Amino acid sequence: MAKGVKHYKRDGTEFTGATHKMPDGSLHSGKTHGKTSVKLFHFEDLSKTAKEKAMPGYKMNKAMKPAKKKKKAAPARRTSGQGGRRVRTRSY
Repeated sequence: MAKGVKHYKRDGTEFTGATHKMPDGSLHSGKTHGKTSVKLFHFEDLSKTAKEKAMPGYKMNKAMKPAKKKKKAAPARRTSGQGGRRVRTRSY
């Protein structure tokens, strides 16, 4: 893992403390391994939810998303003998 690159916990919280490298190459928190050590990640390795927490505004906000097309409403029923005018029928 490169120096100068930010590291994050699994939930997207930035980690700035001491770190150590495990034999498998993964980076963990703490100068040495202990009960409270947690695995650390680079930003690109986080889940979508964790990325949003790490960098608010990462996802496009609703204003930037293209608007969904609305379905057209069905036309009113026509009744015969009305000269082609749209007439809504009432049920009593």
